[in-house]
Amino acid sequence: MDGTKMQELRELVEFLKANEIAEFDMEQADLKVRIKFAGEPAAAAGGLDLGQLRQLMASAPAAAVVPAVAAHAAQAAAPAAAEEKLHEVKSPIVGTFYESPAPGAPAFVQVGDQVEVGQVLCIVEAMKLMNEIESDVAGEVVKRIGVTGQPVEYGQPLFAIRPR
Repeated sequence: MDGTKMQELRELVEFLKANEIAEFDMEQADLKVRIKFAGEPAAAAGGLDLGQLRQLMASAPAAAVVPAVAAHAAQAAAPAAAEEKLHEVKSPIVGTFYESPAPGAPAFVQVGDQVEVGQVLCIVEAMKLMNEIESDVAGEVVKRIGVTGQPVEYGQPLFAIRPR
């Protein structure tokens, strides 16, 4: 690997760290990279999922990837700033997030659903106990932040709801 590719890889790693992307795969003709940071997994930059990141990596030369991912993250951040009136439902405990009552079962709520106060949104498993997390506001589910099967911390946002 030449110096230019190493520098691009360093920039990519710094970008992933700065945007709290916990896991990343990239495969090009002459290069295959898998980066997985220890610790709590986070969402992909600006709503860009790993499939989209892989497509971007496959379709662009390595030098264009970091600026392209950064541009996408900046575009995704703009609507987030406009949605400042959203209410975040946060985890009251440390545990593992589950969007449905059982594997293969439908999720408690989907993005776009209207929820009422007290309606179950998800489960956070802690020490083999399944804790139902209920909505503390009535409104529309705008974003599911938690990822099924991934750990969540106390106070970590799980859902964004637009109050009525």
